[in-house]
Amino acid sequence: MAANYKTISEAGDEAPWLVLVHGMSQDHRVFATQIDAFKDRYRLLLIDLPGHGLSTEIPGPFGHSELADHILGALNKAGVAQCHYWATHTGTALGLLLAASDRNRFHSLILKGAVLPGHVMPSVDAEFQRTRDIAQNQGIDAARKHWFEKACWFDVMRARPTECRPTEHWEIVSSFSGAPWLYEGSAQAVAPIDEQFETLDLPILLYNGEHDLTDFIDAAKFLESRLPNVRRITIPDAGGFPAWEFPSRVNGVVAEFLAKA
Repeated sequence: MAANYKTISEAGDEAPWLVLVHGMSQDHRVFATQIDAFKDRYRLLLIDLPGHGLSTEIPGPFGHSELADHILGALNKAGVAQCHYWATHTGTALGLLLAASDRNRFHSLILKGAVLPGHVMPSVDAEFQRTRDIAQNQGIDAARKHWFEKACWFDVMRARPTECRPTEHWEIVSSFSGAPWLYEGSAQAVAPIDEQFETLDLPILLYNGEHDLTDFIDAAKFLESRLPNVRRITIPDAGGFPAWEFPSRVNGVVAEFLAKA
């Protein structure tokens, strides 16, 4: 199985691959500013997870194991033997799972709001369950509205509408199918891979917004304590989506990291 994707190859066939993977309720459009900033130096593979964007019609399960298989399938289908991997939220857990199973597939990982495979993230899981209940009892439109207007990872975006473009972001969220919220089947359980982090020696950049959710900050601190070749930074003023909220700040840090990686 393979998630659907879009490729941008303006940098030429010899340029390294940069793979970008979004989080829940988004799609590849969330990386619009990164596409403009990096397309001249990297071949870009923009993957939409099942139930999202180009992969809206791909059914569940939507667990981390199944989604990681879809990412691997997309890499293989696109002919990506090695890549830099940039992800947010759900996409970070998938990158960690894949790198732990095949370290040589990746030149580096860039992880925003890291999710730890096999770990409970109390406030994140609670918000997902609230939205899931709304989707199943009141409909997808009500669930999307709640998600965007109440979930705290959008707080900075809502508070700073001129800088952080919430209207444009809502266009992405409002087109989300909501399939993972409606899915009633079971997904394969994922065990923690904590013991593998100490041997995962590829360069890894962890970043969070200054006002990110505590669960995500705690996950980044945990990874920082375990990974041997890691850099962790905080983006001033940012919240749940620094690369969207303040793209120039994030793009500069990532460009520097990739040049060294």
